[in-house]
This record gives sequence, C-alpha cells and structure tokens, in this order.
Amino acid sequence: MTPWLWLGLACLIAFATKLLGYLVPESVLDAPVIRQASAACTVGLLSALVVANTFASGQDLTLDARAAAFVAAAAALALRAPFIVVVIVGTLAAALARLAGLP
Repeated sequence: MTPWLWLGLACLIAFATKLLGYLVPESVLDAPVIRQASAACTVGLLSALVVANTFASGQDLTLDARAAAFVAAAAALALRAPFIVVVIVGTLAAALARLAGLP
C-alpha cells in the first residue's frame, strides 16, 4: 500500500471513532466504570509520555540531564510548589547537570 492509502485509512478510522462517540448513549458514558477507566487511561498515557521523553533517546534508555530535571521537578511538586516554580526548578536542575558534564 502507498503512504496515501495508509493516510486515508487512518483518516477513516479517526472519523469512525469520532462518529461512534456521538452514537453512544449518554447514559453509557456517564457510568462510573467508564469515568474511572477514562481517568485512569488519561493518567497512564500522560505518565508514559513523560517517562518516554525523560529516559529515552532513540531506541536507547539514557540517564542524562533530563532525568535530573525530572527528579527535581517531582520533588518540587511533592512540596506543592506552584507550577512556574516547578518549571524553573526543573530548568535549573537540567542546567546544573549539564554544567556538571551530563549530556
């Protein structure tokens, strides 16, 4: 198959998924089990994205300045710092780690 056919197929699947969301009755979507599953999927996907962007470099796992920034930002979050402070702490930790020689 050509890339254009794959793209068209992906578009059709996305459209069908969106259409299916409109066709599902609201009573099904308001069920507590569905709400809990939706919340769990959101948290799980966001966590996976953060871990993949922190510890992966291509096909390899690496410990570099991003890991130091992640740990520092997590510590700031645990101390209930405001979001801007968390960002600044993570940035400073990454800068100090790179200054210390981490890639």
